[in-house]
Amino acid sequence: MRDGYVARWRGREYQASPDGNDIRLYQPEPGDGFTEVRPGRYVRVLPAHEVDDLAYVRTTCTWQGQPFIVLAEHDGWLRVEYTGGRWPVARALGLEVFDFGVYQGWAPTNEVADLREQRL
Repeated sequence: MRDGYVARWRGREYQASPDGNDIRLYQPEPGDGFTEVRPGRYVRVLPAHEVDDLAYVRTTCTWQGQPFIVLAEHDGWLRVEYTGGRWPVARALGLEVFDFGVYQGWAPTNEVADLREQRL
């Protein structure tokens, strides 16, 4: 499940992070010009004008008839964040208060509908 920036560079898509006039590209293996920042995580910093495309990707779904963002997946469950904006609905769904107005929980993957990735 993807929720974050992605950039296309030299025909390949990478996890990315904008940083002022630069874009940080990330990959899990060593590569030309990539520096290890921790085991299994390599970064290369490029000027933004060298990147072919930069977008924010978000995975969304519907669970129990309500709209959600998918944050993570683990062992047949999805970590979801309610986007409907109605606290009585969030409470009825048994969601946890993550922050003011932010409600999250775990949904069984087999109960989720309309799972799709959106480029924003």
